[in-house]
Amino acid sequence: MTYAIRFHATGGPEVLRWEEVPVSAPGPGEALVRHTAVGVNFIDTYHRSGLYPLPLPSGLGLEGAGVVEEVGEGVAEVTVGQRVAYAGGPPGAYSQRRVIPAHRLVPLPETIDDVTAAAVMVKGLTAWFLLRRTHRVQPGETILFHAAAGGVGLLACQWAASLGATVIGTVGSEAKVELASRHGCHHVMVLDREDIPRRVRELTDGRGVPVVYDSVGRATWDASLDCLAPRGLMVSFGNASGPVPPFSPLVLAEKGSLYLTRPTLMTYTAARADLLAGADELFSALHQGVLRVHLHRTYPLAEAVSAHRELEGRRTVGSTVLLP
Repeated sequence: MTYAIRFHATGGPEVLRWEEVPVSAPGPGEALVRHTAVGVNFIDTYHRSGLYPLPLPSGLGLEGAGVVEEVGEGVAEVTVGQRVAYAGGPPGAYSQRRVIPAHRLVPLPETIDDVTAAAVMVKGLTAWFLLRRTHRVQPGETILFHAAAGGVGLLACQWAASLGATVIGTVGSEAKVELASRHGCHHVMVLDREDIPRRVRELTDGRGVPVVYDSVGRATWDASLDCLAPRGLMVSFGNASGPVPPFSPLVLAEKGSLYLTRPTLMTYTAARADLLAGADELFSALHQGVLRVHLHRTYPLAEAVSAHRELEGRRTVGSTVLLP
């Protein structure tokens, strides 16, 4: 037996329960991992609230680091005793130990500690696919990245700046401006305090930007579209302020033949070769100092309720990690 965070009904953080759960032996293609650190991501709140429904009762969490304790038949990706991390796969990372498909596990290099790995696997790989796959950021481009002081934003803005882009970031409060500026943003705007499209046009000599990365959703949707240059790409990858309301595709035509995508980490890392390639680029960027991880704080795993309350209260910057 082991302990894990579970929920039996959707709702606020209060629905989370610390429960004793059985852990089976790994089956074919699976591995048993003892967690040493577990990452907290905004998508966890979507699962808990029911915005992204899961069969109930359910575990929670998509990101962790730990040690392989046992492997099932046919597993060649990892070995017993190996340090590993993962991003995505079936929810259940908020646990002391769990069984997980071995093909989702990435071996950890000695240069990456477990807490760092748990802090960056989902957020860092998200930054990777956004900047290197969804729209391949080029030197000399100017991009707009919302929630620049969030877990993904702090990593993505550093990475984009290292690629030679001029990074315009938005944050939710004045207190986060300096943090975003220290993590790659050349220009930082506070949402609800500036006319974002007007300021973006000023910074780009009226052209607009070729790409907007938006994880905020409803609150920034219209402004994001108005920031794009003709044939620009709107990358909507989150709903922190609520889902984007229904709209007519004609809006994209009226605003300059715009493109829209709603990408997910699981799609971009579904093939193991892509997962390993992304992890390799991420670990290299960390090792070379291109990326600096801002760890907001750690909580005991049993106190996940407090972590969720702080996250949804917009009181976090960077990454939050749970310690089993």
